[in-house]
Amino acid sequence: MTRNDKKPNAVEVRGLVKHYGETKALDGVDLDVREGTVLGVLGPNGAGKTTLVRCLSTLIVPDAGTATVAGFDVVRQPRQLRRTIGLTGQYASVDEKLSGWENLYMIGRLLDLSRKDARARADELLERFSLTEAAKKAAMNYSGGMRRRLDLAASMIGRPAVLYLDEPTTGLDPRTRNEVWDEVQRMVAEGATVLLTTQYMEEAEQLANELTVIDRGKVIAKGKVDELKARVGGRTLRIRPVEASDLPGMARALAETGLDGVAGSQAVPDEGVLLVPVLSDEQLTAVVGLLAARGYAIADIGTYLPSLDEVFLSITGQKPEKTADAAPARKTETDQEVAA
Repeated sequence: MTRNDKKPNAVEVRGLVKHYGETKALDGVDLDVREGTVLGVLGPNGAGKTTLVRCLSTLIVPDAGTATVAGFDVVRQPRQLRRTIGLTGQYASVDEKLSGWENLYMIGRLLDLSRKDARARADELLERFSLTEAAKKAAMNYSGGMRRRLDLAASMIGRPAVLYLDEPTTGLDPRTRNEVWDEVQRMVAEGATVLLTTQYMEEAEQLANELTVIDRGKVIAKGKVDELKARVGGRTLRIRPVEASDLPGMARALAETGLDGVAGSQAVPDEGVLLVPVLSDEQLTAVVGLLAARGYAIADIGTYLPSLDEVFLSITGQKPEKTADAAPARKTETDQEVAA
């Protein structure tokens, strides 16, 4: 058991249900987020990710089920809960008439920070997000990326115990995206808990300790990144013999073993390699031992797991977005759910 496995849950959701008319946006969702970790929530547009975040942040009331965040019930204790959470939605929601600094200072004061602490926290976050030079400019004059960074800073000003990030890097350039990732990792290192919704596999792999995949309002898969990869395709052993002419014989030798998966070995002559599906460490050892016993000389050997993109496609049947800096325009999930 790892150190993280011993941590209590900061978020516990059981049987959460939410309807928009006849559309069931959430259909009995269960999930847990352990303290001081990042849970990545993946799913195609319309899957229910934004509805989940809105329920957990008290913006809407679920129709059924229970949810506890930082020890507070989201339905019965919304006021107490709001003081312990931060939220960044899919689009920046800062006051455009105020300067960047004024936005952060105002939010700090609304969160009951003293004038001194609110000023210090505003200065600190403007520096962290490379906004110091634009601190006195009205937010309406910020670029899209700058507004996004300001919105993220605003969600963090109260040092929330639990932070919701709903597709936080949509439309950001690579440098700004990396700054956001760095800040999220810094907050988690300081003890914060993060629930991250995203369609970007690179982002999920970079930040998330565990993943939950939602589709059509239901949880359809969950686990650590490597666990989901193993569930979809397991490991593949990539063997390169010294002599490419040995490939057919190696494939035949493995086919004769009758081991699950191994019999499906595939020779790739153009690359000079043999691809062997393996389901366990014991199978890997058996494959290498068999080929050595048959006298095949191996020049190179390695294993790889399916990419998280392949996992997403296999589980949901839909392709995820590839990069956060080249995301196509699309409706928000909530718009789609309400329209449905």
